[in-house]
Amino acid sequence: MVGAGVLSLPYAMSELGWGPGVAVLVISWVVTLYTLWQMVEMHEMVPGKRFDRYHELGQHAFGKNLGLYVVVPQQLIVEVGLNVVYMVTGGKCLMKFHYLVCNDDCKDIKLTYFIMIFASVHFVISHLPNFNSIAGVSLAAAVMSLSYSTLVWTTSLKKGVQPDVHYGYKAKSMADTVFNFFSALGDMAFAYAGHNVVLEIQATIPSTPEKPSKGPMWKGVVVAYIVVAICYFPVALIGYWVFGNAVSDNILIDLDKPTWLITMANLFVVVHIIGGYQIYAMPIFDMIEVVLVKKLNFAPTFTLRFITRTLYVALTMFLGICFPFFGGLLGFFGGFAFAPTTYFLPCVMWLSIYKPKKWSLSWITNWMCIVLGVALMVMSPIGGLRQIIVQAKTYEFFS
Repeated sequence: MVGAGVLSLPYAMSELGWGPGVAVLVISWVVTLYTLWQMVEMHEMVPGKRFDRYHELGQHAFGKNLGLYVVVPQQLIVEVGLNVVYMVTGGKCLMKFHYLVCNDDCKDIKLTYFIMIFASVHFVISHLPNFNSIAGVSLAAAVMSLSYSTLVWTTSLKKGVQPDVHYGYKAKSMADTVFNFFSALGDMAFAYAGHNVVLEIQATIPSTPEKPSKGPMWKGVVVAYIVVAICYFPVALIGYWVFGNAVSDNILIDLDKPTWLITMANLFVVVHIIGGYQIYAMPIFDMIEVVLVKKLNFAPTFTLRFITRTLYVALTMFLGICFPFFGGLLGFFGGFAFAPTTYFLPCVMWLSIYKPKKWSLSWITNWMCIVLGVALMVMSPIGGLRQIIVQAKTYEFFS
């Protein structure tokens, strides 16, 4: 659950301000926990049948064709978007690690090469067959995310509030402030992305009528969300409190002392997003292989898997090299794709399937989540895209 989006939370706070920032952080946590509970409940709502994929649930709620067209494009955008952002984050953290280790007395190496180094790991581990086979990678990733989140906020706390810290909006004009505010909403949304693979994960849990999978799955979700709160809230609040509106879109870039600790934290991020990349890439590999084998009649061989997975990793690496804008990408993808699949699509499905009584608590709650989610989906990509355009003005490709 804990994504690399945690590193941008202090920056999002700086563009939202104390009041709206804390409100959005808490509301996002509550709303996404509620929608995750809905998905866990809906996994086995039809006796004897399990919806092991997000699009299968969509087809049950909206019909065979519409469900596919509603869910699959959004899920693909989320997962590809995450993989691209993780390529950029992995490259940037390796770059920071490199410069910290050789104390700035080293050859200047382009970010492009660090992204390629990070991608080289995935050219190997992407060929593991399924979710269960990456359990070890996932465990390492979970430990690392907790470790670097704790390192970030404890090191920030030790650093103390910076001289001349300011908490007002950094943007000079009203238009810039509004667009940055929109983009920051997307940054917050990006941090909550587990919904896109929750059904695939629940599908790996054995289930019987006496012991349905939703029992252990819900326990896992609650533990995950407690860990999310422990990671996200201190990083966002302490990071913003210490650096104010001067904080970078990746807070690790602002921390350089003690050197050994920040070096470790950057390495932890790299290990974590190696696991995170695979969690979101696995459903895409599954989709590609199903289409090729079932629709286009390819033989399900190792060669097919090797070629498709290698090409996918190469594509996300190339996109990461072309658009290495961490903050802008988070804002854009956070609103454009994460808001629907995370904030309101489960609520729409719930209303469609269970049809709660009008003005009942369930009906009101779901409609509130839908209104919030749609507002987020409309506003965030505008801010994120503008941020990418502004950064791209001074950016040279493959620098």
